[in-house]
Amino acid sequence: MLNSIRKNGLTLAIFACASTGVVALTQYLTKDQILAQERAQLQATLNEVIPHDLHDNELYASCTLVRDPLLGSDAMQPLYIATKAGVPTAMAIESVAPDGYNGAIRIIVGIDTNGVILGSRVLAHQETPGLGDKIDLRITNWILGFAGKQVTQDNESEWAVRKDGGQFDSFTGATITPRAVVKAIKNTVSFVNANQARLLTQPLNCGDES
Repeated sequence: MLNSIRKNGLTLAIFACASTGVVALTQYLTKDQILAQERAQLQATLNEVIPHDLHDNELYASCTLVRDPLLGSDAMQPLYIATKAGVPTAMAIESVAPDGYNGAIRIIVGIDTNGVILGSRVLAHQETPGLGDKIDLRITNWILGFAGKQVTQDNESEWAVRKDGGQFDSFTGATITPRAVVKAIKNTVSFVNANQARLLTQPLNCGDES
């Protein structure tokens, strides 16, 4: 009986080692493919918030890291610089709305050098299906309503949902989510407006350990 237990244990150990090896080998063989897919998805998102005609560089590669309370997180956030013929034309910056209904909401905003919003997208969220998830472009076009707008001293009070006296629609039964996104986009644009010259001259360092 003892020999049988040892035999079964050895068989299980061999099977576990083999399984681990297969997983490791699969991960190694598909690593480059996964990286390419992630890069393609990032490039597609960047092209949605910064139009093709505003850049001739690879946006995902023109990346620098920034950190500021206005970006909603203590973590470094990537900022992508668009250039045409070597001249900066726009930026796309990721940030966080920390006060979503079900947690943090990750967003990205494209802004030209005049401070005009070119586009915005929600990158990740955990908002309630059928209510707060309407911030997602796959559900509604609500997030497209920021394009063409600016944040200035004269219109800061308008950067709120209509329930709070602002210009942006909220959702029936779900005000917290759009309120959080409006605030995050406003803060993100305000950060870029106040720091544009510095941001455009930062070294490209997204591959660095920070």
